[in-house]
Amino acid sequence: MPEIKERPILFSAPMVRAILEGRKTVTRRALNVQALKNIGYGVQLGECHELPSEGPLHPNSIGYYTDFCPFGQPGDRLWVRETFGLQVRQYGGGAGEHIVYRATNPDAIYCKSAEGQEYPVKWKPSIHMPRHSSRILLEITDVRVERLQDISEEQAVAEGLIWQGQENGKTFYSHAERKYPPGAHQQFGISGVDAVSAFRNLWNSVGGDWDANPWVWVVEFKRVTP
Repeated sequence: MPEIKERPILFSAPMVRAILEGRKTVTRRALNVQALKNIGYGVQLGECHELPSEGPLHPNSIGYYTDFCPFGQPGDRLWVRETFGLQVRQYGGGAGEHIVYRATNPDAIYCKSAEGQEYPVKWKPSIHMPRHSSRILLEITDVRVERLQDISEEQAVAEGLIWQGQENGKTFYSHAERKYPPGAHQQFGISGVDAVSAFRNLWNSVGGDWDANPWVWVVEFKRVTP
C-alpha cells in the first residue's frame, strides 16, 4: 500500500467557511512556470495551447500526478493553513492560551484586563500556521489538469459558491457571502448569476485572470477527522 502523504494548503477565510459548511469540495490552482516546464508545455504561461497527448507526461497518466502534482494523489491528505491567533482562556484555577481562527471568530480578543479593557488577538498569517494548529484535514479524492474555462456548472458550485435562489427556472449564485433579495441581480446589476459566471468572479477577485484561461490543477477532496 502506498504511503499516505500530508501537505499544507492555504485557504482564505471565505473558503475555510465554505469547507466547514460543506459547500466547497474542490479547489483549482494555476500551474506555475516550473510545472509547465515539467510537462513540456513551455517556459511561459500561454506559450503553447496543448498538453502532451501521450506518453508518461500525459495528464491522465499516474506517473504525471506522482511526479508533478504539488498537492499529491488521491488518498493523500492536505492540512489547511488559515489565519489564526492565540486567546487566553480560564481553565479551572488558571489560564491558558487557546488557538482561535479568524474565519469563524473574527472579533476574538486576546484577553481582558482586570480593569475590563479588551486586547484584540494579534492575527498570524496563514502561511505561518504550524501543523499542530490546523483544524481542517482533507483527503484528496481526485486530481486532474484542465483549462480553467472548462469548468462545469456542477464543479463551479462545488468551489464554494453561495446559492442565491431561483427565478424563472434558473438558479443563481454569487461568490460573495451575502444573500441577495429576489431580483437583485437585475435591479442592482449583480454579476455571477449562473454558477460558472459566479466562479469567474471569484477567480478574478483573488487576483486571477479568467480571460487568460490558464491550465489549472483540479483537486477534489473530502473532509476527514484531524
